[in-house]
Amino acid sequence: MYALIVPASTPFVLLATVMALAWWEDHILPTPPTEPDEAPAEPPFPRRPQHRSQNSSVSTPR
Repeated sequence: MYALIVPASTPFVLLATVMALAWWEDHILPTPPTEPDEAPAEPPFPRRPQHRSQNSSVSTPR
């Protein structure tokens, strides 16, 4: 009879472990700062102009 308890309780033990780790992450671990100390001088990825090719492989209806 006790041999049936371990396989039946395994999902609940795993669920409790995941919930405990989520609680630990939310309440115990330090949180990162919400805003950076300095704003970057320029955007990290500058916008490139979009070029439309005249030799497109997609045909347009006329």
